[in-house]
Amino acid sequence: MGTFVPGSPAEQQEMLRQAGYDGWDALFSDVPESVRLADGELALPDGLSEMEAIAHMRALAGENHIFPHLFRGAGAYRHYIPAIVGQVTRKENFLTAYTPYQAEISQGILQSIFEYQSMICELTGMDVSNASIYDGAAATAEAAAMCTERRRTTVLLSSALPPQVIETVKTYCFGSDTPVVLIPEREGHTDLDALSGLLDDTTACVILAQPNYYGLIEDAARAAALAHQAGAKFILNCNPISLGLLATPASCGADIAVGEGQPLGMPLAWGGPYLGYMAATTAMMRKLPGRIVGETTDADGNRAFVLTLQAREQHIRREKAKSNVCSNEALCALTAAVYLSAVGPDGLTQIAQRCCDNAHYLQQALAQAGLPPAYPGEFFHEFVTLCPQPQRLLAALAEKDILGGLPLGENRILWCATECNTREEMDQVAQIAKEVSGQ
Repeated sequence: MGTFVPGSPAEQQEMLRQAGYDGWDALFSDVPESVRLADGELALPDGLSEMEAIAHMRALAGENHIFPHLFRGAGAYRHYIPAIVGQVTRKENFLTAYTPYQAEISQGILQSIFEYQSMICELTGMDVSNASIYDGAAATAEAAAMCTERRRTTVLLSSALPPQVIETVKTYCFGSDTPVVLIPEREGHTDLDALSGLLDDTTACVILAQPNYYGLIEDAARAAALAHQAGAKFILNCNPISLGLLATPASCGADIAVGEGQPLGMPLAWGGPYLGYMAATTAMMRKLPGRIVGETTDADGNRAFVLTLQAREQHIRREKAKSNVCSNEALCALTAAVYLSAVGPDGLTQIAQRCCDNAHYLQQALAQAGLPPAYPGEFFHEFVTLCPQPQRLLAALAEKDILGGLPLGENRILWCATECNTREEMDQVAQIAKEVSGQ
């Protein structure tokens, strides 16, 4: 980050003069006076020295409480990140790079995106991946938009999808007047019998999560078959770590696979950037939003990378575009690619297995402590238990520096365990739960 040299005040004035402006105020001549702020209205604080600014920021950061022991997921997960991931992604060549508009001079960035796309295809079993989307919820909404046609406009959403995904899809669909219908849940699973009654010739797509918001494994293959029988597309939102164990979206019959890529090497971030992965079958390739990097050869026969499909939304009539995505989360995509390269296929399977084993151990321990499972069925690394006083239990855990599960209503808690949780931690959680429940 040390190679950036800002323009001096004299250079800035010369730039303004060359552009035909007398000064900075002239740049805002088109902004009505009535909406401009007068000098001093922003009430900006006095400037601080570097030392004072750092001390102030540290004081603000000190107000946050970082729990060393986590048992909460619900869409954002703590996994171990190998040191090499940060070592590679912090290189200035990657960290300061922007989207590759001049492809011929962006070969390194294009290759990193190509490798990311290849790994996402291998992970999901799909034919083609784009260069990434803002986050998992946005990727799901973009996938829904891919499926709408002139007569097929209704989007069927599982009620067992994460709430943030449901709300994001609804927001996208609101802007395009696309009807959204929620498929009811039954005992924590998507009610596929109810889905059968909702499908008709206006259905554009069916969207499920695997695992779903409650951590349960859905019958994705049956849902895909029902959607396809009605002539609709099937979209599967998958936790990428779970794909180390579970069937791929392709083998379940998905037309589009999407999900939140944060578990692939990105730490938990308070508002920081995440990653939406998006892959599809060859038949849906031309409808993928954003950009796709491809491999070719140059005039000398050397291996080269190009933007095979790029921001088509910038090149067609606005009213005909189904997406306004014209960039990607390049640094996050690189992070995911480095993480997957570091752990490898066998390592990803081991991580997924450890997550699953820890979650099942924790569920059994909590059940013996008086917190029985809320729903039947197989699960990956999250599960819901009944709990008559969730806030009391979570407060008791917080006193021991443990962030417990996410409360769902007045009598349920959504728990999560990953490879980072130890047997001693889980035993401690169960012991505290036993004391609180009076077992």
